[in-house]
Amino acid sequence: MAIVRAAVVQAASVAFDRDRSLERVRLLATEAAGLGAQLIVFPEAFVSGYPRGLDFGSRIGSRTAEGRDQFRRYWESAVDVPGPATAALGDSARKANAHLVIGVVEREGGTLYCSVLFFAPDGRLLGKHRKLMPTAAERLVWGFGDGSTMPVLDTSIGRLGAAICWENYMPLLRMHLYSQGVQLYCAPTADNRETWQATARHIALEGRCFVLSCNQFALRSDYPDDYPADQGDDPQTVMSQGGSCIIDPLGQVLAGPLYDEPGILTADLDLDEIARGKFDLDVVGHYARPDIFRLTVNTTPTPSVVVETGGPHTELPGTPSGPTPRAVSTENGANPR
Repeated sequence: MAIVRAAVVQAASVAFDRDRSLERVRLLATEAAGLGAQLIVFPEAFVSGYPRGLDFGSRIGSRTAEGRDQFRRYWESAVDVPGPATAALGDSARKANAHLVIGVVEREGGTLYCSVLFFAPDGRLLGKHRKLMPTAAERLVWGFGDGSTMPVLDTSIGRLGAAICWENYMPLLRMHLYSQGVQLYCAPTADNRETWQATARHIALEGRCFVLSCNQFALRSDYPDDYPADQGDDPQTVMSQGGSCIIDPLGQVLAGPLYDEPGILTADLDLDEIARGKFDLDVVGHYARPDIFRLTVNTTPTPSVVVETGGPHTELPGTPSGPTPRAVSTENGANPR
């Protein structure tokens, strides 16, 4: 019998402030470690904030100068992967001696991504997942992930994967995670509605996996004073009411849901429950019908600029010399886009 003690942290980040958010991660991870956690899960976009209530001055056909400056501020608080912030998160995982799964706003060039980072107890960055489909107005500020960052990681505590918020309503993404044998299915979210609980329980039942869903409990006071949210300026206004929970492979609630307050939920996960559950349902095994239904997944990176080599080449006058461009794989017949 393999038992894993897991913790989901329901707390607020410090919006638009990377350093203070990272310090909050350190303190909360240390607290979770004191509860015996071997796996610690933080909410979506915890570093450096889910921009709830902002429209970034955008209307169809127009943008405002104020909205552009809000985006600049958000961009400046984002995380380079790898970079100093990931090193700090790795240090928090190492000091907690636990696997750490955390939502961050990732920065690459001029684009932001809603991502999840996975860290080992020794502080190593094990991998990342970029949200494939930002929801509604999130598309104003977050780019789209591709199929190259949908890992299920084989760790000492089990097979670990993640889907972010409404990605969990994408049945084909779930199927891809199930096909990789996910056991510890992390679902960082910003959805604080009661209906989210049915989603978490359904995924646990469908995938015969443990689901660890984690959301922020946040007040208006957790956001900057000059943050122009449509919820107003009352410091005690609840921006997100939480709803974090831990569910077992038969859909039973092990912890939570926790609403209207911060807290750390813990549960002891018996990984043998996964095999017991798959006795009568394995959606990628004996309960599948591959003769009728098949899923094809493109896990090839899709960079926007691809430099191809080979064939005749004439160097133009004034062309700078440099290293040979990287070759791009087209494995399995996938075409780079």
